[in-house]
Amino acid sequence: MKKDDFGFNNEELKILRGLNTPVKIQDFLNSLKINFEPNGDTCMSPRQVLRTKKAHCIEGALLAATALRMHGHKPLIVDLEATHDDDDHVITVFKKENRWGAITKTNHAVLRYREPVYRDIRELVLSFFHEYFLNSNGKKTLRTFSKPVDLSRFDKQGWMTSEKDVWFIPEYLTQIKHTKILNKNLVKGLRKADPIEIEAGKLLEHSMGFFK
Repeated sequence: MKKDDFGFNNEELKILRGLNTPVKIQDFLNSLKINFEPNGDTCMSPRQVLRTKKAHCIEGALLAATALRMHGHKPLIVDLEATHDDDDHVITVFKKENRWGAITKTNHAVLRYREPVYRDIRELVLSFFHEYFLNSNGKKTLRTFSKPVDLSRFDKQGWMTSEKDVWFIPEYLTQIKHTKILNKNLVKGLRKADPIEIEAGKLLEHSMGFFK
C-alpha cells in the first residue's frame, strides 16, 4: 500500500483520484442518493458511502473531505448547530486563492455548495443563515458553528475505510466548542422567512424525506 492510498482499494482510488476539484466532488455528491436510514441511524465511512452510493449530510461531508485530502488539501469539516427543533448540518470546507468555500450533501434546494469567495469561516457560515429555517413556520434556526475540524485526527481509528459506522466523529463534534452567531436580543428580533421562501424550501431532490 502506498502512503497516499490511505487503505483504499484500486476501484475506490480510481473514483477518489478523479474527484480532483471541489466542483467535481460536489457533482459526485449530488449524484449519490440520499441515505434516509431505513434501518436506523447511520454514520457511514467514506468507504461505505462509495459502496452503497448513498449518503446524508455528515456522510457526504466525510467523503468530500477524503477526496480533497487525496489532492493535497486538509480534510476539514465544520459543524453547524441549529435549535433543538431543527437538524444540524455538517459541511466540508476548502480554501482557494485564500478564500473559503464549502461542499455539502443535502436533500434541499438550499444549504448547498458555496463558491470559494468568503474571507473566513464565520463569513462562510453566515451565508447559510437566511436559508436555514423551518418549513413549518419560517423560523430561522442556525445558532452556532465550530472551527474547522481536521479529520486526520481520527486516522488511528480508520475513519476513511472503516467497515463500521464512525460515530466517534459526530460524538466529537458535539463536545467541541461552538461559536454563537447571535445573542438573545437578536434572536428575538429575527424575521421569519417569507411564504414564498418557505414554499421554495419545500423543494426536495429526493422525495422520501427531509434530511438536510
